Amino acid sequence: MPHASEEPEKKEEFFRDIGAAVAAVDQEAAGDDEPQIVDNIESLCMNCHEQGNTRLLLTRIPFFREVVLMSFECSHCHFKNNEIQSASEIQERACTYTVKVTCKEDLDRQVVKSDTCVCSFPELDLEIPAQRGQLTTIEGLLSVVLEDLANDQEARKEQHPEAWQQIGDFIKKGRDFLEGRAFPFSLVVDDLAGNSWIEPRPDDPRGKWISKHYERSREQNEKLGLTDTSCGAEGEKKEGEEEEEDDNPIRPDEIHTFPATCPSCVRPCNTHMKFVEIPHFKEVVIMSTVCDSCGYKSNEVKTGGAVPSKGRIITLQVEDEEDLARDILKSETCGLSCPELNLDLTPGTLGGRFTTLEGLLTQVHDELHQRIFTGGQMDSLEAETKDRWEKFFEGIREAKEGKRKFTCILDDPLAASYIQNLCAPDPDPQLKIEDVERTKEQEEDLGIADMVTEGYEQQEPEEKKEKQEEPAAA
Repeated sequence: MPHASEEPEKKEEFFRDIGAAVAAVDQEAAGDDEPQIVDNIESLCMNCHEQGNTRLLLTRIPFFREVVLMSFECSHCHFKNNEIQSASEIQERACTYTVKVTCKEDLDRQVVKSDTCVCSFPELDLEIPAQRGQLTTIEGLLSVVLEDLANDQEARKEQHPEAWQQIGDFIKKGRDFLEGRAFPFSLVVDDLAGNSWIEPRPDDPRGKWISKHYERSREQNEKLGLTDTSCGAEGEKKEGEEEEEDDNPIRPDEIHTFPATCPSCVRPCNTHMKFVEIPHFKEVVIMSTVCDSCGYKSNEVKTGGAVPSKGRIITLQVEDEEDLARDILKSETCGLSCPELNLDLTPGTLGGRFTTLEGLLTQVHDELHQRIFTGGQMDSLEAETKDRWEKFFEGIREAKEGKRKFTCILDDPLAASYIQNLCAPDPDPQLKIEDVERTKEQEEDLGIADMVTEGYEQQEPEEKKEKQEEPAAA
């Protein structure tokens, strides 16, 4: 039995940040006694079927997580191939990242593309399907596609002149994007496994870098192999089974529990729901999902009621610690910005939250700080970028500790957000509430532009009549 004074053995660290990995490689090349961090494995070349060599490096990507970098080279036919694979598990939710490229510096942003990720350039009508993983930049991602297309242009010119002309125009347009003659344009990264990423910058304005996380559908879980067939149809309504009428009404003072499916492991779990009345505002629904199988937890706030005719902008001048203790409801459709802190959250970030202003700032700080600083990843950043991030986090810490005055702005096109009025029912001199007209883009994003609120009673019979006439016409 070991003595209490003995130190526990250090767990070997397999995944090092890129800065530490490069330093270790340099020491190894100099002859120092350092453990080998790059593994060399003999493997079959798929080009000439001779034995080649694959090099593996386990490392961390800044702002991201652990990955495996693979580089294959064949000494016989000189075939080369580089890939990246995620070393982390499938995330609880799928992710979509969008960045607007407005200058040449944006082309240097890192892109982590897993083998389940679909990338697209909307302005170029280009979609890169899910295939091998890559660690590249925006410029590198687009350049590889254009080079692959250009390689076969000579053959197309003779065999398919029309296709040669169309692809030639496409390549020219793509090169305009790379050389800065077609700014701005967008890159969208959509990954069902949640393991892809586009590098953010601390000085990005609102709308330039957007992240969204969403629940996968059953079909999407099946694509990832997450469907749990062992449970059968447990928790689902059997075919032909009649629904039982619930005589108990939903009461505001009770916690209601109903069966659900865990978005992480796809097993049956429970979701708890309770109605809460916020004084001088409206009734909201607090929902909590807990899975006993994998430990998944989720807390969200949903607002109900009719869609208001206008959006709402709430501006709070934060002066002291008392303001930080104000209750705040940030809905899923609400954007939050603090100009003095260089903080700008796009709608959908963090989901719906009912907390205090201090709690919201703490959550923003902790989630972003963990993503950037975990595993010493800051060591691999450029000095200028590192200084900007440190200044950004220092500003948020000072704000949530009451050492800095700032302005908090909630912009909600559905007017479903709220900041506590300490002088209620009288006006609060530090709180400004404005009802504003929604923009066309906001109405399109929310689906309001497609809503039919008048004349739908007459439209439904006409649609049924058209459907009945279709088979007869066929």
